[in-house]
Amino acid sequence: MCSNCGQRCQGRYDQRTCRVRDLRVAGWVVYLEFERWRVRCSGCGGVHVERLDWLAQNPRYTERFALHVGRLCTSMSNKAVAELERLHDSTVKDLSKLYMQEQVRRAGRLKPRAIGIDEIAVRKGHDYRVVVSDLDQGRPIWMGGNGRTQADVEQFFAQLGGKASDGIELVVIDMWRPFRNAVRDKAPNAEIVFDKFHILRHLSNALDQVRRDEYRRLQGKDRSWIKGQRYTLLSAQENLTLEGRQALRKLLAANRRLNTAYLLKESFGQLWSYRTERGARAFFERWKQSLRWQRLGPYRKFADMIERHWDGIAAYCRPENKVSLGMVEGLNNKIRVIQRSAYGYRDEEYLRLKVIASFLPPLPENARLHPH
Repeated sequence: MCSNCGQRCQGRYDQRTCRVRDLRVAGWVVYLEFERWRVRCSGCGGVHVERLDWLAQNPRYTERFALHVGRLCTSMSNKAVAELERLHDSTVKDLSKLYMQEQVRRAGRLKPRAIGIDEIAVRKGHDYRVVVSDLDQGRPIWMGGNGRTQADVEQFFAQLGGKASDGIELVVIDMWRPFRNAVRDKAPNAEIVFDKFHILRHLSNALDQVRRDEYRRLQGKDRSWIKGQRYTLLSAQENLTLEGRQALRKLLAANRRLNTAYLLKESFGQLWSYRTERGARAFFERWKQSLRWQRLGPYRKFADMIERHWDGIAAYCRPENKVSLGMVEGLNNKIRVIQRSAYGYRDEEYLRLKVIASFLPPLPENARLHPH
């Protein structure tokens, strides 16, 4: 069989002896030696090496060995796999790529209904890449761009295609304007929902600003209650140790303004539990009324920000928009774990494959890594 066009050939051109690595047997490293022909193909009019289906795309290994190495790379670092199988690091990387490319191919064409868009830092110096996730399937489906601009997000919609982009019904993003502009231009039928955890992060920053303002305002013993308590104040109570909870109670008892700010922050999360926009709006108006006479400037700025972005918050109240808002942040945390496991990837194409394939099911035992 011609490896270029797949046509059966009658004429042989020449032959040579090849050696390829195969699976171990009883702990022994096994190599196979065989004669491989070059054929003169009448179909494409050239001389090409014959196709052998049991060889990997890398002709120094059998396909089942490449499948074995790729499967190991899903649960082990490349360095550990290289030491185990006595391979070079670059060889393990190449075989891992073949495995992950087949995983992505088997996942099929992208037709998402609800997506999440966020950015991830790939290295120091504010070097970002856009990550798009399918919220119904709970996995990332695209990673790319050279930053977090509108043009970077539009690259995803260009790859997805206009018809599939029109089929997107819901997009979860943070309040970053370039992301909003890209969604409105390229997915006009999609409803925008702002990510709850990005909003709560702004509220945590407002609480931290109140803490700093109080520290500057107070003197002596009153200031000592606040010093060194940033983590205690901003952490969720369930994440605190017994000692941390005791310190939090003492801090809130010693400073009335911090106590008020803390209670307002804890109660704000109730906003996402409402099933109607009317109920959510009534809750937010009551929450804003609680700010009166409290002299909490950072909280008033936060409330103004919520007013400006209310449509993207109220959209979550509709039952059809109730998706897991924590999924985007959870996926980003897993991506960071992938990055740390290899101390950062220099090959961005490999990082992109690693991120997408890590959420896909493993290949079956009889899978083909380069189906014709």
